[in-house]
Amino acid sequence: MSDADVTPEVDDTPVQVSVPDNHQADHEQVHESDGEADHEGDGKSDVAPSEVVEVTNESVFRVMTVESVTFDLGDTSPHVHLMESEAPYRHLSVPIALPEAQALYAALTYMTGRRPSTHELASAIIRQFQADIIAVRVTRYEAGVFYAELDVMTPRGREVFDARPSDAIILALRQAVSAPILCDEEVLRQFFVS
Repeated sequence: MSDADVTPEVDDTPVQVSVPDNHQADHEQVHESDGEADHEGDGKSDVAPSEVVEVTNESVFRVMTVESVTFDLGDTSPHVHLMESEAPYRHLSVPIALPEAQALYAALTYMTGRRPSTHELASAIIRQFQADIIAVRVTRYEAGVFYAELDVMTPRGREVFDARPSDAIILALRQAVSAPILCDEEVLRQFFVS
């Protein structure tokens, strides 16, 4: 399978995706959630229920949905809550900056401003150049840092970009059809013991 081949998921069939092994740093931290899913936001990703995405470099990615973005006044930063799309429904609570939390909430609720925000502008540029975001992948977690990448298909071929998870998720949600958010099984295993 070439790097440009992506097979859409049908029912419970895994998707095979080729991924280059170049995971670069992202500067966001992730913390284990308190054990309960937060369902406050009513906007959710339009990702079809899917379960496992296998990657050629032996990584297994799980499809995640954005459950909510919250800001507890007793905490130092807002959090985006990601939940696995199928059992065992593991979740991550990722701290993000306030401007990204506001942009993420706007993307979840399909809000646009009178003037385009940075993420709205970036989404418009992606559309204008006839590119599509294939996926957001959370690739690893090391020393308090979340590593993520944005997988984009352009008319010239496939490109993978280093991105902060918050920015990548916002751009994925701003697509005409939301791109899937994937999390490496190894990242989930760092927070949940089977």
